[in-house]
Order: sequence, then structure tokens, then C-alpha cells
Amino acid sequence: MANYTAADIKALRERTGAGMLDVKKALDEADGNAEQAVEIIRKKGLARAAKREGNATTEGLVAVKVADTDAGQVATMIELNAETDFVVKNEKFISLADAVLEAVVAAGATDETTAAAAPAGDGTVADLIAAQGATLGEKLVLRRVARVEGPKVTTYLHRTAKDLPPSIGVLVVTDEAGEAVAKDVAQHIAALAPRFLTRDDVPAETVDKEREIAREVSIAEGKPEAALPKIVEGRLNGFFKDAVLVDQPLAKDTKTTVGKHVAATGGSLLGFVRFRVGS
Repeated sequence: MANYTAADIKALRERTGAGMLDVKKALDEADGNAEQAVEIIRKKGLARAAKREGNATTEGLVAVKVADTDAGQVATMIELNAETDFVVKNEKFISLADAVLEAVVAAGATDETTAAAAPAGDGTVADLIAAQGATLGEKLVLRRVARVEGPKVTTYLHRTAKDLPPSIGVLVVTDEAGEAVAKDVAQHIAALAPRFLTRDDVPAETVDKEREIAREVSIAEGKPEAALPKIVEGRLNGFFKDAVLVDQPLAKDTKTTVGKHVAATGGSLLGFVRFRVGS
């Protein structure tokens, strides 16, 4: 029988998060050597993770970090996914997200590919995620990464369930004056999910498609030919009010728009990013 104690089993369970049976089998195989047992647990866990490769990862959290720069501020936001909310609220998963975020920030990564290759511990972010996935027993995925810069960057994180980490994250870039209402704007974005900042940001093909749909719907409703241009443009304006941030009625005061709310400060909105886990 391998030379190990109940205290060794307890220590290894705390270190790896593995179940008692897996820990005992690993210690037996390693003849009581804790370091070898850790390696065995990790390898077996990674093998199980490979079998889970096709599993859906629709749960997760959003994490953000803002730093001051000579030119203003820079913010990085990540979305880290798992298979179940049971794992998402596990402290090991939350700590993993913090470690991944720190590594992504340090590397200045702006997308998932460069983030996955960023140094983390003795390997990369991808290695770190795979190892923790083996420990937690689920497929884990760094789904999205965003990095924005500007004079001021305001963040907002929202929990959709009290017992889970934030699942909606928003970054709002403004000038100095616009920062006064940036939190209002961030909360609005979290709730109403605009797709574009201004009308100029809507791709021409999207506008053309919406105009075509509006025309076909109007014809199907029997609208007179002479009135179609005005009706179509009215419906296109409705699309803009739904999809464009500055045109949306402000969530906290629908008598004004987001654009007017910011303009009242003498400031400007320069950009935004919104993540919602799984969408």
C-alpha cells in the first residue's frame, strides 16, 4: 500500500479540487508522491476535458479591469464560460477568471486568439483554462475579449441572479464632460442592448435591408404607392431608434434620448462594448 495519510488526501483535495476517490487512486499510482499525484490528476482531468470538447458552454461570467494611461484610460473585459452555473459560482472558477483577466491585461490582448496565447504562470492562458477545466470537470472557454481606450472609460457589471457572478458587462468611452452621465448610459446599454453607437455606424447593407423589409411590409399592408417613401422612412427611423444608442429613449427618462442626455453635459459618447454571457 502506498505511503500516505488522511492529511495527505485532504491536502491534495484542497490543492486540486478533485474528488476523494480520484485523489486516493492518484496517490496509490504515485506511491504516495504528492507532486506525481497532482500530475496524474491533471492528466486524467485533461483527458476527460477532451471528451467534453463538444459540450455547450452557455453559462459564465464577465470581468473587467480599468487602468489609467498617459492619454486617459484603458479597459479590458472578458467573458469566461462554463457548462453549468454550479461551476460558475465556484470560487475556483471565479479565481480563474481573475487570473485570466490579469494575464490578458498584462499582454495587452485585444481578441480571444492573442489572449489565449498570453503568458500565464508556467504556460499560457489557454493552458491555465484547460488545467482548471480538468479540475472542475467541465469544458471552460474564453469566449470574448474587448479592449477600449479613451479619455474616460466607465464600466458597469450586472448580475442577473443574486447567487451568480456578473453576466452582463458594459464599457462606455466618453470625453471628460461625458463621464458625468456615463454610468446612466452604461446601465441603459446593459438593459436595452443597442447594436450601434450612431446611425453612421450602421452598415449600408443593413440599412438597405431594413428599407427593403419596410417597403415589402407596407405593400403587403396595402399602403398607397404614393405614400410608400414616407412610410418606409418612418419605419426605418423606428429601426434606428431601436438599434442605435444615441437615438434610443433613455431608460431612466424616456422623455429624452441617450444622445441628448449626454449632449446636455457638453460631452460626447465615443464608443461602447456590451457582453452578455451566452449571447
